[in-house]
Amino acid sequence: MSALDTLTPGIWNIDASHSSAGFTVRHLMVSKVRGRFDSIAGSITVAEDRLQSRVDATLDASSVNTSDANRDGHLKSPDFFDTENFPTITFATTAVTASGEDYLLTGDLTIKGVTKPVGLTLEFNGVAGDPWGGTRAGFSAETEINRKDWGLEWNAALETGGVVVGEKVKIQLEIEAVRT
Repeated sequence: MSALDTLTPGIWNIDASHSSAGFTVRHLMVSKVRGRFDSIAGSITVAEDRLQSRVDATLDASSVNTSDANRDGHLKSPDFFDTENFPTITFATTAVTASGEDYLLTGDLTIKGVTKPVGLTLEFNGVAGDPWGGTRAGFSAETEINRKDWGLEWNAALETGGVVVGEKVKIQLEIEAVRT
């Protein structure tokens, strides 16, 4: 029996107030900047065969938050997410496979109108009843992408060598979903 077998088949909606979509990227080659998207929505469709389940998620690209209004404005500009023309970032599952005690969630990630396949290491954190009579499930997932693969090209060279923004972006997700 797989740990995923504790999930009841059906639709599980992402609880935005108890979920997070964060990222980490190098800045000036000496530190890492963390950010998140404050608006996340989506659902998990759990199939009878749990490995046939599906995740569909959407981030409001203009909800990017790095705790610096100037940087957030730059990220929303055409140099990065171009939120005026590309208001959402989406993910849709193409496969779920077992990987030891965890899983590999493969899907199509669309940023700035560019869709590329990505694989996320997925940890299933369990199922629990909530105080309101509902049932919740928790998941942690992460991956690393090259931002340039999605047309996020902006950068500036440093006099000392290197660049302002690293190409590799680590994505970390903490998802709590509610059974409908």
